[in-house]
Amino acid sequence: MTIHFIGAGPGAPDLLTLRGRDLIASCPVCLYAGSLVPEEILAHCPPGARIVNTAPLDLDAIVAECAAAHAAGHDVARLHSGDLSVWSAMGEQLRRLRAAGIPFTVTPGVPSFAAAAAALGAELTLPGLAQSVVLTRTSGRASQMPAGESLANFAATGATLALHLSIHKLAEVVAELTPFYGADCPVAVVYRVSWPDEKIFRATLATIEAAMGEGVERTALILVGPALGAEGFSDSRLYAKDYDRRFRPSLAGSD
Repeated sequence: MTIHFIGAGPGAPDLLTLRGRDLIASCPVCLYAGSLVPEEILAHCPPGARIVNTAPLDLDAIVAECAAAHAAGHDVARLHSGDLSVWSAMGEQLRRLRAAGIPFTVTPGVPSFAAAAAALGAELTLPGLAQSVVLTRTSGRASQMPAGESLANFAATGATLALHLSIHKLAEVVAELTPFYGADCPVAVVYRVSWPDEKIFRATLATIEAAMGEGVERTALILVGPALGAEGFSDSRLYAKDYDRRFRPSLAGSD
């Protein structure tokens, strides 16, 4: 049978994709990351489903659950928070499933940076200010950053930065980014985005530490860049009257 890896989104149960919902409803076994996936999503599991919180399990135990379900002929819904393409620890699970010959699928989820931008009412790529978004983090106990992936290297591009898993190093982040973006550069910290206790802090690199105070030590995303809250940017050419495009031919130059 098949192990279905499903991105469960940033927190709000209704930010689960329809495909994810339907897969959960079809699987008699559900493994979910209980520290980050809301229990409301488990309501989609079929009656009598085996539901396992993987938060206290190590990699061997998680893969053993998958292998046991496969041997019993049961499909598995494997739920991770956010989207599976970044910092999900899915890769190491897939490597073991491939080695064991166990089939799997991957269903994407709403990533936390996109949910945070929505909560801010912000576009992260504005004409003349930023046309790139860098998803990154600082080094931690679980994973060290490669030498070339430093905050300084990313900041030198001027792109909008979305820093995950780094709120506990906010002072370090501010110190490293200020020489590149300037002390007045806009910053937003979004804590537990889309959850009922979501909190948003807007400030600058110079003031974000004071604005936040104490108490936010995890599950928060840091967004940095001139595109945040900007008003003095140019309109894109996409909807300009004289911009010739396939579905809206320009009349410029016509008789």
